[in-house]
Amino acid sequence: MTAARAEAGAAQIAECGRILVERAGFRPRVHLILGSGLGGLAARVRDPVTVTFGDLPGFPDTSVESHAGEFVLGHIAGVPVVVQSGRFHVYEGYGSGIVLAPVRTGRAAGARIVVLTNAAGGIRSDLVPGSLMLVDDHLNAMFRAPLAGPTHEHEERFPDMSRPYDPALLSLAEAAALEAGIALPRGVYGAVHGPSFETPAEVRALRTAGADAVGMSTVPEVLAARAGGQRALAISAITNRAAGLGLEPVDHTAVMTYASVAGRTLESLLETLLPSMATSVK
Repeated sequence: MTAARAEAGAAQIAECGRILVERAGFRPRVHLILGSGLGGLAARVRDPVTVTFGDLPGFPDTSVESHAGEFVLGHIAGVPVVVQSGRFHVYEGYGSGIVLAPVRTGRAAGARIVVLTNAAGGIRSDLVPGSLMLVDDHLNAMFRAPLAGPTHEHEERFPDMSRPYDPALLSLAEAAALEAGIALPRGVYGAVHGPSFETPAEVRALRTAGADAVGMSTVPEVLAARAGGQRALAISAITNRAAGLGLEPVDHTAVMTYASVAGRTLESLLETLLPSMATSVK
């Protein structure tokens, strides 16, 4: 990544949003961000228009396997969406301007709701590989302040985080899960820097602090979404037992296998959820 592509400023974000709308021919209502191994939902988009990250000013290509690095615009269950397949992570060495560029681009394109998914390790005993967790709060253990520095255009300096995940959307997700026959317990997501998996001692510390699952993303994007006035929902696909809680070492290949299993369930849930979510947009 060259220095010229090291950040994505307000003017570039506005241009990125314009490009998405111009190519799609509509403004999306919902921005879906797909985590590691969860890119299958992009294939369910009707009449898709694909814009790769490399096509957008200020966006580098993603460097993580299983992260395609593209926006797919179209409709799912009749709802106009922008599906983001892949994301940028703090552990890749990017600054906040890059990590937060995709969520800001979705907002510039018109999305008022952000749905984030991620692959996470289960800490609570019921969160086993292949299951889902509805995030109702988070614990930021990344030791990074994504919103530090100059205030980004159209974002609050001090966003309220007393309810980071929209209560109405949480209720809609639970209703959709009940309708689809999918178990969807609530829990707290602990975000760590990565890219190494956690040690058993770190997992014990996270559990003591109140985390039910652990991953390496989502929290910076939620902070930016809330600062920009968007409503946020997040669902974790549990891909492994966190370090020290399972019989086997944590392995990325196994994580991707369970991400695919949980991903199929998550895709069905989101298709059921999207129509009611879209009508809730004010």
